[in-house]
Amino acid sequence: MNYSGWPDPGDLVVGKVDEIADFGVFVTLSEYEDKRGLVHVSEVASGWIKNVRDHVSLDQTVVAKVLDVDESSQQIDLSLKDVNDHQRSETIQDWKAERKADNWMAIAFGEDIADEQYATVANAFLAEFGSLYAGFEEAAIHGTEALDGTDLDDDEIDAIVETARENVSVPYVTVSGYVDLTCAESAGVDIVREALDAAEGNGEVPEEIELEVTYVGAPEYRIRVQAPDYKTAESQLEASAERASTAITDRGGTAEFHRERRSDDE
Repeated sequence: MNYSGWPDPGDLVVGKVDEIADFGVFVTLSEYEDKRGLVHVSEVASGWIKNVRDHVSLDQTVVAKVLDVDESSQQIDLSLKDVNDHQRSETIQDWKAERKADNWMAIAFGEDIADEQYATVANAFLAEFGSLYAGFEEAAIHGTEALDGTDLDDDEIDAIVETARENVSVPYVTVSGYVDLTCAESAGVDIVREALDAAEGNGEVPEEIELEVTYVGAPEYRIRVQAPDYKTAESQLEASAERASTAITDRGGTAEFHRERRSDDE
């Protein structure tokens, strides 16, 4: 993702060395469109510098701290020596992650994605999650629910979630669904409770699976499953709903499974 604006003093930026002179180093900023900064020789490294080329090389990717920005003269002053090893490593990791997310945008919306649509999605992700990568990661873990707080339309959300789940590696995924349980029998309350116990697995859910059933509002209950991968999570969610349905219909009640919450609309 390339920003069209300017970095702020104090920011850490990633760039590529494109020119080396005796008085300093010119760096093209990788994250900003058409922006180039100068690292004065005194900011290349600590101590006395005999030869700048002993410290940097052409086409080298570097992390620099922004010292000053003068938009009127199109000048950005940078420092290499003010960046420690931890900052350098963390910034590079974040930059690589954003490059991955940039590729995922092309997968989700096509190589010829319009600048306007790209900006809409990117701004929504930045506002809600802080970065493009974090947005895709949340979409992979939590599905469409992760994007409920954005202004993206349903088609955009579906494209993002599909791309995220096919490309983002996450330590676990979470999926949710809702089941409506009703029973008009005299022992209806107990029958519903038995159906909920069945939904929770009666203690037989695999250890690596976290399954939780919570009350939303009569007659709706939320089933939340956390699992090592999306396929397993979906399978466990469907199995939980099926157990609840079987338990209550066998006793004269009804069950209906759905993915979106309905109570607020009733």
